[in-house]
Amino acid sequence: MTEVPAPDPDGAVLAVDVGGTTMKGSIVDGAGRIQHSVVVPSQTETGAEPVDAVRALCRRLRDDALARGVVPAGIGVVTPGIVDETAGVVRYASNIRFRDVPLRALVEDDLDLPVGIGHDARAAGIAEAVAGAGRGLDNFLLLPLGTGIAATVVVHGAPVPGTTWSAGEVGHMPVFPGGEPCSCGQRGCLEVYASAGGLARRYARLGGTPGRDSRAIAAAVESDPLARSVWETATEALGIALATLTLTLDPARIVLGGGLAEAGAQLFDPVRETLGAALAWRDAPDLVPSAFGTTGARIGAAILARRAAGLAVPDGWGALAPVHS
Repeated sequence: MTEVPAPDPDGAVLAVDVGGTTMKGSIVDGAGRIQHSVVVPSQTETGAEPVDAVRALCRRLRDDALARGVVPAGIGVVTPGIVDETAGVVRYASNIRFRDVPLRALVEDDLDLPVGIGHDARAAGIAEAVAGAGRGLDNFLLLPLGTGIAATVVVHGAPVPGTTWSAGEVGHMPVFPGGEPCSCGQRGCLEVYASAGGLARRYARLGGTPGRDSRAIAAAVESDPLARSVWETATEALGIALATLTLTLDPARIVLGGGLAEAGAQLFDPVRETLGAALAWRDAPDLVPSAFGTTGARIGAAILARRAAGLAVPDGWGALAPVHS
């Protein structure tokens, strides 16, 4: 049997970000640069179990690395949902149909590598703390605005997981009590109005042009009254939620990431206005875009992989990664 070479102790790792629509995997070198990426659907046409698709992507990424002459030191896999990072188990993730999945054990068996398992938003928060918009801050919030919304609460430099590993599920904060129904069973949740997925679904449900995603809706605000109304409601809901989080946690900074944050001033200006107006007796914290955009969760996964492999993660590691990959 051919002997597999040992990994460079300061070398590359693999990083996988599992989303509700797509899964993104990358080879990240020892300096924190993404060298190769793969994007595949989360739901396969064959009807295979989503966990099998995740495992297949991990194996493919390992094989791609070896074909490039790179022997990875470890792998990090991050998912949405309730993730028990200590046990390496995804307790529940509705978008990817995971319930009590022992993901660390499965990937270890497949790849024979050290494996770090984490929550996607918390992993993105780790990346921001090490090398991004939260660098040097003890306390900040990160909200990736994607298919859903989950916040990373960083206190004293570390993400807070919560008693049941579900801290930061702010997408289900009721911003408009008695409002529109959410898939979680509640009404008026932030996610219904201000996530990229929720905004698109709401626009379509109210009679908007079929097939428009959040980017297209943002682009149509000036010419389409419904797009403008849906957008204004989204920014109001987000500003209200951020005011509540500010009064509860007193963060030094709030970082917005995910696809919706790419709208720039069109999103940030009205959210800042609503946030400031809701805080009558104190100043609002800084509200800034993520340094990593859509790659934050993968850089966080790479950091988890390095830690699982016993490798150092210097301050600023990952800062050279592209915002999109």
